[in-house]
Amino acid sequence: MTVLRRLALPALALLVAACSEQPEPKDEVVVYTSRNDELIKPVFDAYTEQTGVSIRYITDNAGALAARLKAEGEQSPADLLVTVDAGNLWQATEEDLLQPVESTVLEGNVPEHLRDGQGRWFGLTQRARTIVYSAERVRPSELSSYEALADEQWKGRLCLRTSKKVYNQSLVATMIERLGADEAERVVRGWVDNLATDVFANDNAVMEAIIAGQCDVGIVNTYYFGRLQRDNPQLPLKLFWANQDSSGTHVNISGGGVTRNAPNREAAVALLEWMSKPEAQKLLADGNLEYPASSGVEAAEQVKAWGDFKADDLNVSVAGSRQVEAVKLMDRAGYR
Repeated sequence: MTVLRRLALPALALLVAACSEQPEPKDEVVVYTSRNDELIKPVFDAYTEQTGVSIRYITDNAGALAARLKAEGEQSPADLLVTVDAGNLWQATEEDLLQPVESTVLEGNVPEHLRDGQGRWFGLTQRARTIVYSAERVRPSELSSYEALADEQWKGRLCLRTSKKVYNQSLVATMIERLGADEAERVVRGWVDNLATDVFANDNAVMEAIIAGQCDVGIVNTYYFGRLQRDNPQLPLKLFWANQDSSGTHVNISGGGVTRNAPNREAAVALLEWMSKPEAQKLLADGNLEYPASSGVEAAEQVKAWGDFKADDLNVSVAGSRQVEAVKLMDRAGYR
């Protein structure tokens, strides 16, 4: 063997070793989410920029995502489920799609009434559902509570979104918990009697009907009001915080939980924890004019301008546990 060859072999060995020792790829988290792409992508992009962890996500409605998780079973690639409405998250736990997480970060950032008692899901934003009224035809002193909208005073003046939507189901579920089934049904029947027109498909249509003079009051999620107000600062509508002298205004959440068969559990928990921290809370809430779940984080200036309010402190899981009762009650009351 020549001297040149003897020198070349060790060099070649070092080159092969160097090529084989490529850095391991960063973690990837797979998220199934019902949040709109334009709302959730900036949050995920910020996390990837800070940590180097890539996020692959699939968007669909909550029911379709749950069905997908069930069908995939142990082979599911999903690490996190992020969706809206506590009722949907509660249902995911009933179907054993989420696993418990013990995290002092999440428990410290997310108030107890906005998370599952067993740590299977945690609220990420709050969404208040309250009364909206015509600033031209209604005085705030005439308003008080959800229950009072069943009074004769509002005959032919009330507009509502359909009962088929989960937001109203969750509101009525909370009323059942607070008032009892009989009183809640009396209230819902009063709403139906007071309707000015058929129910609407969405909250925007409710507000447009009030502006058009078809009715004077309605019940909406505040972020829908915020979007209209952002486009039209002279909007002739105002918000009224319901039930301030009693149970407080109804709130719901968007939230997330680690999936039962998460392939990358540790990275999934880390992402969920990050989403409960101030920077992510601002991105999550401000993007849709919602309220942060963490009490230490301020809402957007437009949202803060609506004023402070007392929120109902029932655990939001009631929206799920009472949902079937709520749907049956609304059907009996003729609320379609």
